[in-house]
Amino acid sequence: MAGTFIIVREDLQLDPARIVAEGLLLGRLPTCEVLLNHPSVSRPHAGISFTDDNYYIRGLRQGNPVLLNGTALTDYEALAPGDVLGIGPFTLDIDFDQQGLLIITVSLQIAATPADSVRPRELSGVYQLPSTGGFETSSEAALQNTFQPGREAKPTVTSSRTLDVFWDKRITAATKAVRSSPLFPRTGKRAGKAQLIWSATTDLKRRWAGSMLLWGAIPVGLLAAAGAWFYAPAFAPGSIAEVHTRTTMNLSPPIAESVSAGKCTSCHTLGASMASRCSSCHTTEAFAATVIAPHTNAGIGCADCHAEHRGAGFNPIDGALLSCFQCHNDQNKQKYNGKTVATPHGGTLGYPVVNGHWQWAGLDADEMAARKTTLQLERLPSDSDDQWRSKQFHAVHLYRVRAVASLPGNREGQLSCSSCHATRDPIDLTTPRTTCGKCHNGQTDARAGRQVIAADKPNCTSCHVQHNKDKRHWNPSLLSQNRSQ
Repeated sequence: MAGTFIIVREDLQLDPARIVAEGLLLGRLPTCEVLLNHPSVSRPHAGISFTDDNYYIRGLRQGNPVLLNGTALTDYEALAPGDVLGIGPFTLDIDFDQQGLLIITVSLQIAATPADSVRPRELSGVYQLPSTGGFETSSEAALQNTFQPGREAKPTVTSSRTLDVFWDKRITAATKAVRSSPLFPRTGKRAGKAQLIWSATTDLKRRWAGSMLLWGAIPVGLLAAAGAWFYAPAFAPGSIAEVHTRTTMNLSPPIAESVSAGKCTSCHTLGASMASRCSSCHTTEAFAATVIAPHTNAGIGCADCHAEHRGAGFNPIDGALLSCFQCHNDQNKQKYNGKTVATPHGGTLGYPVVNGHWQWAGLDADEMAARKTTLQLERLPSDSDDQWRSKQFHAVHLYRVRAVASLPGNREGQLSCSSCHATRDPIDLTTPRTTCGKCHNGQTDARAGRQVIAADKPNCTSCHVQHNKDKRHWNPSLLSQNRSQ
């Protein structure tokens, strides 16, 4: 027959719990209905069973008894209102409600002595007396009801043997239900409380993190060093261009101090940045790795235009030409030091005069200084911005560039005014829009024998020179004889 138990955990500050069962197991086992987690409490310490319409308490460990009102239990004992159970540091107050349901209030006395933990507590509240059916509210009356001579004695269990069998099975089932911890020894296991006596081991000792890091870094470092020495490309994101793997300088005039021969340290070193390595190597009599001021102010570096690790067939120079369109277009919303870029010339290549005004910015100051002798340019105080840009534009083209692409020239085969303008008075501004593209018709790589930029696309560096101290950017085949700039 099942009884009803109401558990009130004051020690854990939990809401009351109602349990309907034949018996209630108290102890340190996780499977106990009333878990009393303390080393002084046995795993199955005590049991409360319901039989013959009464609740009986029984200690389950002889060496660790249960104290009932300060007295150690030796057999089954019926519980009555006002009883106080002592199990280790826990105190269990016994009471009954009006329906006769057992109420167990669990509290913990951490700093109490063993005698204090089991001393009967003064009771407060209202409970029913089984002899009279009335109610008492004082603790003194409760104690008189429990111990006063002539009071109805507590009932004695009539089926102790049956309860013994019940608790043997209950303890066996509760013990087997506990999951064994992998930390417990598999052999030589002690019994009872002797299991709390542990021998020191090192398997759970916290290791020094520094030593683990050191011994882990040594093999990794050795493997990395071996890879860098015997197979450096293993660390590269991709193959480098053929021009950086050459072992002999076959470009004349040279634009680099020495060949790279595919060495990673030619560009990547600990003591200098990659941009400084580029500029220090690409500085020769014919070439100086200087960039125009707008790109310098925008924070544009060598690798932004001359990409690498794109494959052996990738040409850094061709990549720079193509990168002009990738950056300078309306779709690029990135800002460079607070400035944005857009598609130049409205997306077309033509004569840089719109509504009678020059849209060409003119020669860079450094480029102007380098060509001052050959171009023989001088700005007069009376020259407007349009007049000064017109002088520069015509000085670059007239009487120094060979007439190509079926353009008419003078007796020396040089471009003249009639090469682009059909009339001079009034000046023809329509025909030049069709003749510019005949020269500025893309980019062809003569060494590779292929066209890099299509003929209907402008070659930006034809007009916008980036390395303004490069003596090679004017194709000698386009210049007339005795012209070096």
